[in-house]
Amino acid sequence: MGRSYKQFSLEERCEIARRREAGESLGQIAAALDRAPSSISRELKRNGTSSYKPAYAGQQAAARRWRGSRLERNPGLQQTVLDALAQGWSPEPVAGRLQRETGQAAISYESIYRFIYAQIRRTKDFAWRRYLPRGKFKRGRRASKGGSSALHIKDRISLDNRPAQAADRKQAGHWEGDLISFSTYGQVLLAAHERTSRLMAIARQPTKHADPVADTLTGWLGALPPALRRTITFDNGTEFASHHQLRHRLNIETFFCDPHAPWQKGGVENAIGRLRRNLPRKTNLDRLTPNDILACAQRYNHTPRKCLDFQTPAEVFSTLLHLECESIGPELSCRLFAARLGVPMGPRLRGDERLRGLRVWRTSRRRSRASRTGARSRWRSAGHRSAGACRCGCARR
Repeated sequence: MGRSYKQFSLEERCEIARRREAGESLGQIAAALDRAPSSISRELKRNGTSSYKPAYAGQQAAARRWRGSRLERNPGLQQTVLDALAQGWSPEPVAGRLQRETGQAAISYESIYRFIYAQIRRTKDFAWRRYLPRGKFKRGRRASKGGSSALHIKDRISLDNRPAQAADRKQAGHWEGDLISFSTYGQVLLAAHERTSRLMAIARQPTKHADPVADTLTGWLGALPPALRRTITFDNGTEFASHHQLRHRLNIETFFCDPHAPWQKGGVENAIGRLRRNLPRKTNLDRLTPNDILACAQRYNHTPRKCLDFQTPAEVFSTLLHLECESIGPELSCRLFAARLGVPMGPRLRGDERLRGLRVWRTSRRRSRASRTGARSRWRSAGHRSAGACRCGCARR
């Protein structure tokens, strides 16, 4: 077998430079380094016979070995990858799809990331980052200064202490809250998300101060019966520092995610991602009226969801409201709840109007006024109301 060849290391190049300055021959240098005399001769010819500099020689050797990334050497593959990225695919699905279609690994997703960021560094054209789903011009996490704001929230209770019933989404009344920020400084929307029905309520906030946020949440949740406002979960933003006001006003339990873990309230995060389709970050809220913002909430609440067996959040929440009608005082009705949460309840609409109204079935049958006693009579009364109208006057589904 022939001798295997390896590149000169920096130490070997420094030794070549020292012995060359000492006046040794090529054969003497080759014997000292256990190299072939032809390798020493080739190294000196490529990187300077008279003034040999080890660091410069190493840079030149690396530059000669670099042939560019595979995407630069293959324009057809580059165009295929960029077309897929332009459709919103991330690099990993692009690489996996190409491997599935060609039967072999065409390119790795890491190579795609490196190619994009290399173009940003070389051309200073930050438009290349638009090919990536998140549009980041630099890889890695952004370091934060000053520590977590969780240290400054009074009476903060960790999410670990939240009741287990809130995790499986089977029990209604567990909410999640968050703020939606926009590119214009000071423009924010407050969002509240009900975990069982996926209902979403949004409203513009004048500032990110904690007291206005608490007032808005009190107005929303205060209109609900206690069974539909059990808990609410926030991240550690200081805009939720007045959460204790919700406890005193509404007797609702408040919990907070772990620091740097907003994914623990994934319901509202997913809902905000869906709202971003109609309200991207560059949206100027000054150009939107409250009705425009309400229309965005209605579009979300009237979109069928697979997780709800293709019912809409508004339909599921309407059912939950009717189930709690017996605990509602005469001054509050289902219509008041729906109006405060941005879910209109009216007659059945057709066509595009279905996005603006909730399908409600009316009936003229009223609850019998005759008093009944005994378990069997109460059961029959409940069954009778399930086919008739609520005490508050709205229609049962």
